[in-house]
Amino acid sequence: MKMTNYRLQTEIENIKVDKTEWFKNYVRQVLESEKPYHVKADYIGLSIKELDNKISYIGEDIKELQALKKNLANAKTIALEATASVLQEYGIDRLDGTAISSITITPKKTKLKETFRVINSDALIKLGFYKVIVDEASVKEAMLTLEGMESIDEFVEVGISKEELPAKIKVNSRRNSSNNQATELLNLVEQQVA
Repeated sequence: MKMTNYRLQTEIENIKVDKTEWFKNYVRQVLESEKPYHVKADYIGLSIKELDNKISYIGEDIKELQALKKNLANAKTIALEATASVLQEYGIDRLDGTAISSITITPKKTKLKETFRVINSDALIKLGFYKVIVDEASVKEAMLTLEGMESIDEFVEVGISKEELPAKIKVNSRRNSSNNQATELLNLVEQQVA
C-alpha cells in the first residue's frame, strides 16, 4: 500500500459536506495552473483512484481482522477450558497472582436454551395461527397489465419519489496500463515539484 498522501488526495479525505469551498478552490488552482491538461486530469483522477484503493484495502483488512477476532475468541475459549481442566487435575481451584488478583475455576454449568420447531403447520393454520400479508411483488406485477390495473387501482396508491443526486465525476481507468496508479501519481507530483 502506498504510504505517501498527496495534497489533493489529503484534501479529498478530509472534505466535509459543509466545508467544500476550500476544496473547490484547490481544484480551481489545479485547473488554472500552467500544467498541461492531461497532467491535471491525471492528478485529479489518480488522487480519487487512490481513495478507491484505500477503501478496497481497508475492506480487505476489515475482513481479515474479523476473521482474526473470531479465531482469537475461539482460541481464548479453548484456552480457558483447557486451563481449567488442567487446574482441576491438580486439585487447584484458585491461583493468586501479583499482577492479577487471582485465577478461579467457574463450576461446570448446564445452560438451558428453549428451542421451537413446528411439526405440523397445516394443523396450526386450521387452528387459526397464521397471518395474511399482501404480496406486494405480485400486486406490482399485476399493475403492469390492463386487467390487473383496473381491478387493483382503487386499492393502491402509486407515487413517485424524487431524490436529487448531485453531479459527480467518474474516473475512468486506462486499459492495459503498465504502471500502477500510485507510481503514476508519484511521478506527477515529482514533476510538479521539479
